[in-house]
Amino acid sequence: MTVLITRDQLKAAIDEGAVTVVDALGGEYYAAQHLPGALALAPADVNTQASTLLPDLDAAIVTYCSNPACANSGQVADRLTTLGYTNVRKYREGIQDWVESGLPIESA
Repeated sequence: MTVLITRDQLKAAIDEGAVTVVDALGGEYYAAQHLPGALALAPADVNTQASTLLPDLDAAIVTYCSNPACANSGQVADRLTTLGYTNVRKYREGIQDWVESGLPIESA
């Protein structure tokens, strides 16, 4: 099971530039809004794009999707771990929690 990260921990890591954030929704959802600096990587694209987008297997990576009911972030995190990534965590509450907390987002 993927280790979880809280909103406050994630915000601090983003502010410090100490994490690569992965939006597991991708597509139009990513274009509409995503966490600052997030990369789009939907579950269907992990096998073909992970090595290009995330070349460092030991980098701190956090996946997220829309909210706790969304399975994409867990699927991407699990697949990354299977591919050999060693420091993958999941922001279970997702972008819904981030936005409701008044934190900044970006759009494409």
